[in-house]
Amino acid sequence: MESLLNIGRKIIPKTVFEFFQPVYHLALAFLAALIYGFPSRKIKIIGVTGTKGKTTVAELVNAILEEAGYKTAILGTLRFKIGDKDERNLFKMTMPGRLFVQKFLRKAVRDKCDYTIVEMTSEGAKQFRQRFISMDALIFTNLAPEHIESHGSYEKYKQAKLSIARTLARSSKRPRVLVVNKDDKEAESFLSVSADKKLAYSLSDTKGYKVPYLIGEFNIYNALAAATVAEGLGLNKEVIQKALDKFKGVRGRMENVNEEGAFPVYIDYAHTPDSLEAAYKSLASRHELVCVLGNTGGGRDTWKRKVMGEIAGKYCAEIILTNEDPYDEDPVKIVNEMKEGITSKCAKIIMDRREAIREAIKITKLAKNNSQNPAVIITGKGTDPYIMGSNGAKEPWDDATVAREELSV
Repeated sequence: MESLLNIGRKIIPKTVFEFFQPVYHLALAFLAALIYGFPSRKIKIIGVTGTKGKTTVAELVNAILEEAGYKTAILGTLRFKIGDKDERNLFKMTMPGRLFVQKFLRKAVRDKCDYTIVEMTSEGAKQFRQRFISMDALIFTNLAPEHIESHGSYEKYKQAKLSIARTLARSSKRPRVLVVNKDDKEAESFLSVSADKKLAYSLSDTKGYKVPYLIGEFNIYNALAAATVAEGLGLNKEVIQKALDKFKGVRGRMENVNEEGAFPVYIDYAHTPDSLEAAYKSLASRHELVCVLGNTGGGRDTWKRKVMGEIAGKYCAEIILTNEDPYDEDPVKIVNEMKEGITSKCAKIIMDRREAIREAIKITKLAKNNSQNPAVIITGKGTDPYIMGSNGAKEPWDDATVAREELSV
């Protein structure tokens, strides 16, 4: 289908193509659901949307449901899981195409899963990938500027997220549960969407839940989101807390890949200024930070490059700027734009990402020998399976694997 769409882009006048493109996407979403027999009607669906925290919230919800004895499926950034079958998401997109999504839901129904947890994105919403998915519940985590160049404006980005909430409103399921982060500036916009149960969570009301293995204020929010939707679905509070007590974290999300070593090495997906600052802030009070920092996605969100450099300068003792996903943009240009934001200290530029990680570990070993309390934090990719280069080039990659290899040298 994408091949046909690309051909259409070349032969159809741009204004005509853009006018009919939404019709094409909506028709394809309906066709996909029709082909697989509208599977979402036969299984409980929990959607998770927002700029940050989707993957951790999805995994927390999954852990709670499994603790309660339910069989679950997950479709998200990290993995595609149906029952005990688990496959890494190698698409480099959170929400794949409509045919894939509907086929996945059909498999979950066939395998007699009770719930499917689906991460839903604004990019997916632009192509109606969430349409014809009958949701039982939706969690809204937060909203911060992202994909602005793709959507055209922050308001359009917000409307794309709200269109996901409106998909819940159209659902024939009852009761429809809407869970919203009350502390987010866009909370009222989401709470205005129709639902049978509207539940808000806030940092001022922790509800007594604790997640012993997770660090950072953002993970308190993530736990509250998962616990609130579980309560809305009627799960017992004791079961919820038991699941949270056992939860060890999510791969690529503040993951310490050197737990038995002399110093921690964290891998995190942080790719917006807000999430980067939250990650650094959660560690800076306890560690001198040595950071490896790139900028997710050449050709997009160029506004945030200098800002992310400023944040690194504020929290990190040593800064190494490196390549991430330049696509068709000059990676050196991207890194130099980030460096402009670092005015309080020197930053090293090491374009080879492996060499950058190696240097960060070397610096941290020396700092540890000098009786400091250092930590490495490598951000931007998390579990992303590739470094994306020009003309569609893809270099297989995994930050955690590379960091472990360099630690073992």
